[in-house]
Amino acid sequence: QLQASGGGLVQAGDSLRLSCVASGFTFSTYVMAWFRQAPGKEPEYVAIIGLSGDRTSYANSVKGRFTISRDNAKNTVYLQMNSLKPEDTAVYICAADHLNYVGPSMIGGMDYRGEETLVTVSS
Repeated sequence: QLQASGGGLVQAGDSLRLSCVASGFTFSTYVMAWFRQAPGKEPEYVAIIGLSGDRTSYANSVKGRFTISRDNAKNTVYLQMNSLKPEDTAVYICAADHLNYVGPSMIGGMDYRGEETLVTVSS
């Protein structure tokens, strides 16, 4: 299971930190990723992090503003979101995959998909 939290309503320019706690699988052996889905749109890749956290990849739309990290001791992956924009408004979803690939991904290809957490950024 993947349980995400940390979403909320913020103003443009604010920051939020999302968390996703994993259970039921060996967290440290899975690549972890964040996706998001805005109303009426397809899910969009946001960021992904390797097994030990030394490799990361970001979508161009969030590069330089968002930071993905993980704590294998706590089975948790984080998404620090700074300088939020109204176009960041979406439900955010964490996901896990056993393939050790760190790069743009599709949520349909992930082994596990967690519950959503809503992020709303007002202008």
